[in-house]
Amino acid sequence: MSAMSAGRFRQTAFWAGCAAVSAGVLLHMPMYGESLKGGHHMSDMPVGLDMILGMVLIAVGVAAACFGALPERHRSLAEGHSPMRYEAPDDTPLGRAHYLTLLVLVVGLVIDTMKPATLGFVLPGLAREYEIERSTAALLPFVALTGTTVGSFVWGWLADVYGRRVSIILSTIMFIATSVCGAMPAFGWNLLMCFLMGASAGGMMPVVYTLLAEIMPPRSRSWVLVLVGGTGLVGGYLAASWLASLFEPVFGWRSLWLQGFPTGIALLLLAKFIPESPKFLAEQGRVDELRKLGRKYGIVARPLTPAAPDAPAGDKSQRNITIALVTAALAWSFVNFGLLLWLPSDLQERGYSSALASGIIAKSALIALPTVAAAAWFYSRWSSKWTLVGSILLTSLALAGTLLIDEISSDPIIVIAVVALLIIGSNAAIAVLLPYTAENYALGVRGRATGLVAGSSKVGGVAVQTLALVGLVPSFGAAALILIAPMTAAGFLVGYAGRETRGRSLRELESASGG
Repeated sequence: MSAMSAGRFRQTAFWAGCAAVSAGVLLHMPMYGESLKGGHHMSDMPVGLDMILGMVLIAVGVAAACFGALPERHRSLAEGHSPMRYEAPDDTPLGRAHYLTLLVLVVGLVIDTMKPATLGFVLPGLAREYEIERSTAALLPFVALTGTTVGSFVWGWLADVYGRRVSIILSTIMFIATSVCGAMPAFGWNLLMCFLMGASAGGMMPVVYTLLAEIMPPRSRSWVLVLVGGTGLVGGYLAASWLASLFEPVFGWRSLWLQGFPTGIALLLLAKFIPESPKFLAEQGRVDELRKLGRKYGIVARPLTPAAPDAPAGDKSQRNITIALVTAALAWSFVNFGLLLWLPSDLQERGYSSALASGIIAKSALIALPTVAAAAWFYSRWSSKWTLVGSILLTSLALAGTLLIDEISSDPIIVIAVVALLIIGSNAAIAVLLPYTAENYALGVRGRATGLVAGSSKVGGVAVQTLALVGLVPSFGAAALILIAPMTAAGFLVGYAGRETRGRSLRELESASGG
């Protein structure tokens, strides 16, 4: 089979696989439609032949799509290391191709963030339908967050070996397939599908940051990374909370997962605007694609700059930075997947309705949205390192503020202000943390390093849900008190071990670290 014929065959397999996955998801909809007549409950419904056929089509479709998307030949980026660096000149302006890519990747991050963000909103309804205790319901976020942790590592590795674009596309297909989590009639099936859903959601974020770091012009890279990442994160949480307040009262908690199907399809159709890493194309010998990429994004080949004589020792410097960044990610994960994940349930236990609780969080996220622009400005115009440190310490301050929530929970306005402060701090921290990580590692390990930090930003959530499983769920105020110390320590570690990346090209940063 010629190379052209093989390429067409793989393309056909990919789109046939996508069609099979879509058909498989749609075959789950009749049972969900029936559940709307009985109070949104599917827990007592038998599994029909249409659902079984749908699961088979999804499994076959995912396999076919993976076969069609993966390159026919590949080499590890560590092999045959090229003496060239591919990057746009420092003064390259952002063009139409850059803005289209940014728009698509923001949409991708919003959709990706919505999945884990919906966990807190589905838990109350899920527990009521299956008539299970809160500690048993904690199995759901436990398996989902375990999946996101595993997914961050796996997709980061896949991005380094097979390419950034392929990794994003395959995680999107998995995202579409696992939307059927909302149509599972048994709690056990929910657990299995939500693990896979988490694994797919864990793949998008680190790869997006890695790709943006490699295709954006140096003078725009810093603010673009923070603005895109932060907008995606806050936008995802805002979208999840607003959709929960709009759809859950009418269509039930399952609708919050089923929405992954249309949003995933939309992202897949926009994937043509997502480029591949130029260095990866060069390593693959895909010269024609590399030339086209260079014309669209202003990327040129430059000789590898040797490390400066006074450059710090690469291994020791990178080890210290890695320890600091992983510590910051772990501390953040306890806040985001501990306090914020259980917040909807906590508010409902205080007497708020599900719609009002979701609305409070949505309004808080809306207040926090401008924080992204502020973080991007400070990151690109002031200091990348100290913006990260400041964001982490702001989160510590927000945790101190939440200690008052037990006293003021009867006043929705004050609760909104307190929750908004926590969302502002935590979202500013993660919006800066992952872009900063992507700038600190060499090309051949950038995907894995960013995946490591992204995975660490989920580990704390797994630990929190493990405690919930055995009934050790502290109050909102007690949890905040416990987390102040590690969050503050993370800020000081980054201040000690971090380095300034603002205004420096990736080739310069790699040379300085011995990469």
